[in-house]
Amino acid sequence: MHAFQRKALLVFLALLAASLVLGTACYRRSFLEVALLTGTGDGQAALRVRPDVDASAGGASNVRVLDDGRRLRLALTVGSGTIYPYAEANLFFLGTDGEPVHADLTRYTSASFIATCAPQNTLSLVAPTFEEGLSRRDDLASYRAPSSFFSCSEQGSRVELDLTRMDTPQWWFAQAGLPLSRQSYRLDQVPKLAIGSTFQTPRDVPLVVDVSALTLHGRDLRWIAVPGVILLLAWAGFGLWLFRFHARALRRELQDKLQKDLPLVAVQQLSLELPLEPRRDREKAAILQAMASRYFDPGLDLEAVVQAAGVNRNKVNEILKAELGFTFTGYLNKLRLTEAARLLAEKGSATVSEVAYTVGYNNASYFNKLFRQEYGCTPKAFRASLANAPDTAQGHDTCADTSGTIAATIRMTHAMGGGAPYAGASPGSPREFDP
Repeated sequence: MHAFQRKALLVFLALLAASLVLGTACYRRSFLEVALLTGTGDGQAALRVRPDVDASAGGASNVRVLDDGRRLRLALTVGSGTIYPYAEANLFFLGTDGEPVHADLTRYTSASFIATCAPQNTLSLVAPTFEEGLSRRDDLASYRAPSSFFSCSEQGSRVELDLTRMDTPQWWFAQAGLPLSRQSYRLDQVPKLAIGSTFQTPRDVPLVVDVSALTLHGRDLRWIAVPGVILLLAWAGFGLWLFRFHARALRRELQDKLQKDLPLVAVQQLSLELPLEPRRDREKAAILQAMASRYFDPGLDLEAVVQAAGVNRNKVNEILKAELGFTFTGYLNKLRLTEAARLLAEKGSATVSEVAYTVGYNNASYFNKLFRQEYGCTPKAFRASLANAPDTAQGHDTCADTSGTIAATIRMTHAMGGGAPYAGASPGSPREFDP
C-alpha cells in the first residue's frame, strides 16, 4: 500500500505541475497583441497608408503622411470651405500577395497607441466594417463606420479605445434606412483603420499628429477552452485510476496480511498437539498452549499466562519476541483478530459485537479499531467484501474480495488437526456459534 501511495503521490504531483505549466502558458497565450505599424504579429496582414481629404466635396483640406514603419506622422490642415471638412490617414490591411483585404478583427477588443498633437486636438479612430445586404465592396462610404474619439496634446499620452463599444454616426443610419437602435456590429470584415480629424479640429490651422505603438489587444479563448478540456479529462482519468488501483492495492495488502496469518494458525495448532523438547521448547509450548486455549477469555492477561505456563513474566515476553516477533499483547491481539476474521467468514448470522465478545473483547468499538488497524477496514466491511457486496450506501469503507485467502486459512486450520476444532476450541467453547 505504501508503494501505491508513493506512486499516486508522484503521479498527482506530476499532473499538478503539468497543469500549472500548461495552464499558465495557455493563459498567457490567450492574450493577443498585434503591433500594426511593424507589419508583424499573429499573422495579421501588413498595412498600406493612404491619405484622404474632402476634395471630392469641394473642401480645401490637405494631409501629408510620413510613415517610417514604426510610427505614423501626419501634417494636416482642415479647411473651412465645405460643411463637413475632414482630413485623415487610412491604414489599409494587405494580404500576403500585397493586395487589399478585409481583416477579421473579432478576436480583438481594444486598440492602444501613443498620440502626440500640436496643437492640442480631438481626433477620431474609425474601423469601417462591411454589412451584408447594405454595403458594397466598391464603395467604402456604404460601410458602417464605428468610431471612437480621443484627445491628444503636445506632451503625448497613451490612448486605449474599446473596439466593441464604438459609435456609428447617424448619417450612416439615414443612408442605410435603419433605425438608430441597431447599434450592434461585427468587425469581421474591416478593410482599414482611419485616424483623422473631427468637427472640433481647428480650421485652417496647421496640425501635426504623431501616432506610435499602434497595437490591437484581444483574447483567443480557444487557448483556455481546449487545454481546459484536456486537463479536465486528465484529472478525471487520474481519479479513475486512483480509485481502481487503490482498490487493487488494498486487496493485495489484505490478502498478504491474511496469508501471513497462516503460519500463526499452524503455530496455534501445533502448540496444542505436539510435544516440544527440550526445556526452552517446553516453555514455549506451555506459553502458546496457555494463550491458544484461553485467548477468548476477556480476563486473560500476562499474569494469568505466567501462572498457567509456570514461566516467569520476563521469560514470556522474551520467548514470544524471539520466536514470533510479538509482545504478549501483540500476540494476544493477533490470535483474537485472526479468529475474528475466520468467524466473520464462516458465521454470517453472528453480529460484529457477538464476534468481538467471542474472541475476547468486551468493547466492540475497541475491537473495531484493532480490526481496522490489522486488516485496513471495519469488520462489517470485511464481511461485506467476502459476499461481494460492499456497504457503500451507508458511507462505510470497503475491503477487497479476500474470500480465497480466508478459505485457505480455514482449510489449513482444520487440516492441521484432521478436522479438529480451531486452535484452542473445544465443544461448547464460547467461540462457536450455532449455525
